[in-house]
Amino acid sequence: MEPEEEEINQQPLVEIEISSLSLAGSPRLAGESAEHIEALAAAQEPLPPITVHRPTMRVIDGFHRLKAAQSRGDSTIAARFFDGDEAAAFVLAVKLNAAHGLPLTLADRKRAAERIIASRPQWSDRRVASVTGISPGTVGDIRRRDGREPETVGRRLGQDGRLRPVDGSAGRIIAGELLTENPELSLRQVARAAGISPETARDVRNRLRNGEDPLPRQHLRRKDPEQGRDVVVRKGFRALGLARPAGRGQPRAVPDRAALVKRLKDDPALRFTDTGRNLLRILALHTLSKDEWEAIIDNVPPHCSNIIADLARQFADLWSEFAVRVEEEVAQIS
Repeated sequence: MEPEEEEINQQPLVEIEISSLSLAGSPRLAGESAEHIEALAAAQEPLPPITVHRPTMRVIDGFHRLKAAQSRGDSTIAARFFDGDEAAAFVLAVKLNAAHGLPLTLADRKRAAERIIASRPQWSDRRVASVTGISPGTVGDIRRRDGREPETVGRRLGQDGRLRPVDGSAGRIIAGELLTENPELSLRQVARAAGISPETARDVRNRLRNGEDPLPRQHLRRKDPEQGRDVVVRKGFRALGLARPAGRGQPRAVPDRAALVKRLKDDPALRFTDTGRNLLRILALHTLSKDEWEAIIDNVPPHCSNIIADLARQFADLWSEFAVRVEEEVAQIS
């Protein structure tokens, strides 16, 4: 298991001789900021404790604090020890530097991702991204560019600590079959049975509800090993939930949202009232194309993903309640 900041904070606080510490192995390519060191040295309050790798006495977190203590003439500094291996120490250094203090530059974070991929090739792109603060797509680009994908690594370790296949196509197809047969299954039940993450199970469910294939576009084409050409891999699924069948076994066609909103904008009942104009502005935000949504999803910063996902679910609940109440109003009028 990789260390978390909370675990480090539970370690006993000790005073260490500054002369015994090493500053080698910093994730900062350009070194420390003299301006930041001066600001820390000028502060009157005690410096927060640094984190030190006990086996090597290297500073994991607190390079600027150590330099500030030296400039103030201190001979010792408060610290907490970490006892893991050097690769784990580097991961912790990146985590802690991303969490507080002077942020790592984009170049620092990309270089850190390279080192973590080299030492932890079994980690998923999302897991590396969650540590380094870059997007999973950027991590994938680094992995492919550096050729860090050993043939022996067929699975990757996710943020939840579970090993899953690098290519989740089979799991997505299984999840699609399970949800088609029993839409009431929980995401965790589907994820466990299909060997995929709960978030992937959620994506499959959403795709089926929209009448789409459970496989994203990039998974629909695979090389035929015998023919050496692309083949389209598809499996028939009926839509779930929101995309209800319009006829026998036929999913409802998904309307062009942008065209519908444009039509609504021409309606005087909406155009010439404050509430109508507010509603049109909100609806217009949801007329992005699927590719535009995919681009946004792929570039959500990992450290914000939980908050954004939670907000999205809250907004989805509000829209669901809104739809029900609007339909009820129409039913009462008619």
